[in-house]
Formats: sequence, structure tokens, C-alpha cells
Amino acid sequence: MPPLFAVCAADAGVTALLGSGPVRLFPFGDAPENVAKPYAVYQVLHGVPENYLGEPPDIDEWNIQIDVYALSVASAQAVQAALRRALEAHCHVTRLGGTGTEPNTQLKTTSLDISWHQPT
Repeated sequence: MPPLFAVCAADAGVTALLGSGPVRLFPFGDAPENVAKPYAVYQVLHGVPENYLGEPPDIDEWNIQIDVYALSVASAQAVQAALRRALEAHCHVTRLGGTGTEPNTQLKTTSLDISWHQPT
């Protein structure tokens, strides 16, 4: 798995919005109840080894979705932008999600997908 959390936790732009000690970036389904807003969750969509004939893979491509939850659209978009700036030096952003409202909590949401090549 790529060092997603470590990269985000080391970025001042991300920690300014998602806090530090620890950063409010959680594996999908693991965000604590009543966590401070904004926060983000991530999930691996899929991983693909770079297969070769005659030798084992030396790199895997991981496709990861990051969902942002915030009290306002502006806050959700600011977190998305900070995550994008922090991550683009390490991976490719492949999708920027639109905004929405989570029906149960009424939190504003947005997302981004990344493709990260990680040596095995």
C-alpha cells in the first residue's frame, strides 16, 4: 500500500485543514463517531501488479478514492485542493469529484481518485 497517510500528514496545507496528531484521514469505515470536521476517508478501489514475462512484478499500481466530508462546500473543496497539491508530487490524480450532500448527516462532500505506482 502506498504511504498515503504519511504523505498527507507531512504536508502543512493538509494538516492546516485536517489537523495533526493524527490527521483526520481514515480508512473507509473507520472515521470515529463525532469526529471534527472536515475529515477524509480513503479506500483502495483496486491494485494491479505490473506483470512481466519471465520475472515477477517490481511495481504495483494502486487506485485509491478519497472522500472529503465538511460542514460547507467551500471547506470540502479546500480540503480536496490541499490533498491534490500534497499528493500530485507522488502520484497521479485521475478524477476530481463534484460536490454533494451526504443524506444522513447533511455534510458536504467531494472526492478525488489517485493512481499511485508503488515498488513491491
